Amino acid sequence: MPVLNIGSINCDHVYHVADFVRPGETLACQRYERHLGGKGLNQSIALQRAGVAVCHVGAIHQDDVWTAQALERTGLPTGAIHRGEAETGHAIIQVSAAGENCILLFPGANACLTPQHIQAALDAHPDHGWVLLQNETNDIAATWAQALAAGRRVAWNPAPCAPGLGALPLEQLGLLVVNEIEAQQLSGADTPPEALARLRARCPDTLVVMTLGADGLHAAQGAQDWRLAAVPTTVVDTTAAGDTITGYLLAGLDAGLAVGAALQRALQAAAITVSREGASPSIPWARELPSA
Repeated sequence: MPVLNIGSINCDHVYHVADFVRPGETLACQRYERHLGGKGLNQSIALQRAGVAVCHVGAIHQDDVWTAQALERTGLPTGAIHRGEAETGHAIIQVSAAGENCILLFPGANACLTPQHIQAALDAHPDHGWVLLQNETNDIAATWAQALAAGRRVAWNPAPCAPGLGALPLEQLGLLVVNEIEAQQLSGADTPPEALARLRARCPDTLVVMTLGADGLHAAQGAQDWRLAAVPTTVVDTTAAGDTITGYLLAGLDAGLAVGAALQRALQAAAITVSREGASPSIPWARELPSA
């Protein structure tokens, strides 16, 4: 079943550095790259490369030729991408020698989606049973409500997390994907294990997945529980690892895989992603996975 992903589109400016720049410091970078990115678009690309038909709903500046051409090259449908007066969103990404990253985000056009854009996409794609959301676009609560009113299942990756998001009706979700910090922010818990326990109790019918970086992931749905180790790999750049997990996991669930198998496949894909540089360019195709 196809997926409708309502999410960000960014131009990623990537600076490779020995270590992250400190307050008051001027640091020359070792290398610069520009990539198409944004959590939303990365997840659409992960879904596409996992074998799922996906329509991306987003926005860019009307005169942004570079991003428009880059979008065309992905092979994703672009009919639901709004072109307006707001500048295209972008991210300033530092990647350290250890493969870690820190990101400064400018929302731009990503914060300019309207209920009319969302409803038009829902109406135009009645067969897209899942609606995927992150937190890099505006009016998440209203978008969520529109999707549910249209009879769709909602998957949410609340990144970047923000105060107040825990007040949303999390129990209405079909899938919730969070990292340890996001889990604590949503639940108000002091530790990741307590956060997952609170979320699973609050959302007994929702598949709650907490990613743990190098330690893999821990997932729960009602009384069921899954703990999976990360797939061993050489870490080059962790950018888009979480997006790969979200996209591949949703693709696996949509294809009818058992939860454990879908989680393992998502971890296999993420291991390939972090072994490469960049965001969307690093996301693997399904044929590259060991079980393909």
